[in-house]
Amino acid sequence: MTLRRLVLWRHGETDYNASGRMQGHIDSNLTEVGRNQARFAVPALARFSPDVIVASDLRRATDTATVFSEAVGVPLRFDKRLRETNLGLWQGKTGAEIDQEWPGGRAEWQTDATWTPPGGESRVEVAARATEVVAGLDEGTDETAVLCAHGGLITALAGSLLELPVGNWWQLGGISNCHWTVLARRETSGLAWRLIAYNVGITG
Repeated sequence: MTLRRLVLWRHGETDYNASGRMQGHIDSNLTEVGRNQARFAVPALARFSPDVIVASDLRRATDTATVFSEAVGVPLRFDKRLRETNLGLWQGKTGAEIDQEWPGGRAEWQTDATWTPPGGESRVEVAARATEVVAGLDEGTDETAVLCAHGGLITALAGSLLELPVGNWWQLGGISNCHWTVLARRETSGLAWRLIAYNVGITG
């Protein structure tokens, strides 16, 4: 085991974020605000001296990660297992539209990590595939990795790696655009991950 620190970085603002629509696996684009958010984040993230950055293969994450990789020269690779939650029939809809068609559905989804949107996947399933990515990094030689992904995936992965009861995952707040969460291992704690920072970002 060599991986000591994980920086879980959410992509910048997208056109869907700006219009209040659910994205899931829809391949939305960064807005100019989102691109600037990524640029502003570079100096702060560079201080972690990451060895590698792994991004979701959805455009909003790959474009955000590319800004950092090109500025700092850190190797970049892509992994579809870091995609956002598949929201099924909810994708492309606003919260109001979902509430009208599936009354109470969003509230149940937000508080129950095992609940699945119609035609989609649960947060538990999302955490399982993202955890595979971390396990693969553990087999390498990198000590610090940045995972550029999505808000729902980051909260699910954090809950899983911190070994929180699934019933309590909902207590982890949302991740803002281009904000990050840091998990680290201490020499004396073996494989256990600790939460160092949550939903941290640069305003500008």
